[in-house]
Amino acid sequence: MIKQLAGFVLLTTTLAGRPPGATDSRCTDMLKSALSSHNPDTRKEAVVALSLASERSPLLPLLVGMAADKDVQVRLAVVASLAEVKSRAALEALEKLLKDPVPEVSFAAAKALWNLHDPAGKQALLSVVQGETKTASSYIPAQMRQALRMMHTPATTFLYAMRQGIGFVPVPGLGEGIASMQSLLTDPGISGRATAVLLLGKDRDPALVPALKDAMYDQNWTVRAAAVHSLAVRNDPALKKDLAPMLDDEKEGVRLRAAAAYLRLSAIQVRHLSKPASK
Repeated sequence: MIKQLAGFVLLTTTLAGRPPGATDSRCTDMLKSALSSHNPDTRKEAVVALSLASERSPLLPLLVGMAADKDVQVRLAVVASLAEVKSRAALEALEKLLKDPVPEVSFAAAKALWNLHDPAGKQALLSVVQGETKTASSYIPAQMRQALRMMHTPATTFLYAMRQGIGFVPVPGLGEGIASMQSLLTDPGISGRATAVLLLGKDRDPALVPALKDAMYDQNWTVRAAAVHSLAVRNDPALKKDLAPMLDDEKEGVRLRAAAAYLRLSAIQVRHLSKPASK
């Protein structure tokens, strides 16, 4: 509790004198700026964060365009983020990535298309089975190979299985941020507490919300990012005001997730408001 209080004091002190709070336009500008950054790590963080956004987001064309990014890790993140998007543009981008010169990227695209029941994915996987296509290359350093292997560990498989968990009600047009989740789980600095926060994000019990809000002020950035993610996938627009301060977090991975989460909840809010009142 002392550490969490210290983290809260540090964050609130840092926020003093910062620009005005969250708005949809500010969140959009933050993500656009990150997607066009010269730093590939920043571009990757933005791509990962967008897995939390709506399929109808005006940023989706930019995400699709990132499939042509020169950085391998950015393109892998694009595959993971597009894997939940069922639009024609997303499928076309994934189909183009089947021809990526880096085997890890083309193989990831094949698996994504297979999961989306696209025939191109089946053909690509068949090519792998028949030994005609490689799935690994010298393009990927040893450290990243380890991260890719971790994407298939029981912890991640468990999180995928929880997509059908009790109490979860999917919202049409909204993904579950699988890329955001994978990125956190494969970060070497992730704490056990961050993993627990991600798991609790799938539980619909409203009594857990205060604990998730509290976790946003943890000293460990992976815990804060996990808390933002978990609050986002609760799909409750009332949580926008709680996510807003995280737009000024010192860590890029937290800020960009918060921006995408804010836009996600705005989209849900608009959808709710546009529904005709029940008689």
